[in-house]
Amino acid sequence: MKAGFIGTGSMGSILIEALIHSGALNPEQICAANRTPGKVKRLAETYAGLVAASDNPEVAGGSDVLFLCVKPLDYKRVIDEIRPVLKPSQILVSITSSVLLRHLESQLPCKVTKVIPSITNYVLTGSSLCIHGERMHPEDKEWIENLLTHISTPVRVSEAHTRISSDLSSCGPAFLAFFLQKYVDAAVQETGISREEANILAAEMTLGTGKLLTTGGFNPVTLQKRVCVPGGITAEGLRLMDHDLDGMFNRLIQITHAKYEEDLEKVESVFATKR
Repeated sequence: MKAGFIGTGSMGSILIEALIHSGALNPEQICAANRTPGKVKRLAETYAGLVAASDNPEVAGGSDVLFLCVKPLDYKRVIDEIRPVLKPSQILVSITSSVLLRHLESQLPCKVTKVIPSITNYVLTGSSLCIHGERMHPEDKEWIENLLTHISTPVRVSEAHTRISSDLSSCGPAFLAFFLQKYVDAAVQETGISREEANILAAEMTLGTGKLLTTGGFNPVTLQKRVCVPGGITAEGLRLMDHDLDGMFNRLIQITHAKYEEDLEKVESVFATKR
């Protein structure tokens, strides 16, 4: 099996490295291209056997599964480049939420699926969102999801809920990291604890909480109840956050969805142009 990657920026390189580190793919199975050749050459130097292709058609033509990891407005240009070399038996995997399955299926002869990864996949955990196209057979879906199990927990979602699913799984690590950053900043400012010590405590707390919410049998509500003693310190903190954060997450979701709709409108415009 040969896997191709067009685009080796942040998420493209994370996918490549995670799949190699997990043992899901050997470097010899991977061919990649990037519009900045130096990026893919560095990957080839790091992982002996990985092929740095000279152009996108070279990657597409020789791949059984092709991961398209470029910016939304670059999709149409790349698709126009690779269309002539694609075959119906190949699987193209898009990792971008605002490029819809219908955009791709109307332009390409191959099977199409969407996989929205997360930075958590870099450490072989977290989820990967799967939205399969109409040409994907049951065995194709199973094959892709089996590949993803090496680096994540694949979760099938509807395309209508791609944005909110991505907010939780892909944007969530940045949102959570921002919360922790502010928590640590306040701890340092208010008490004088060293930033290094506060960072360690916050990171270990986050790791433990994640385990409690996955394998530990808790959900967010039951975990709060287990920690919180009525009238105690945790209860006072939760009362403050419940008041001060009221409506904030609603506004957060409204903002991410507004940006998604803006991006989708731009993609629609690009794909509306004739070949």
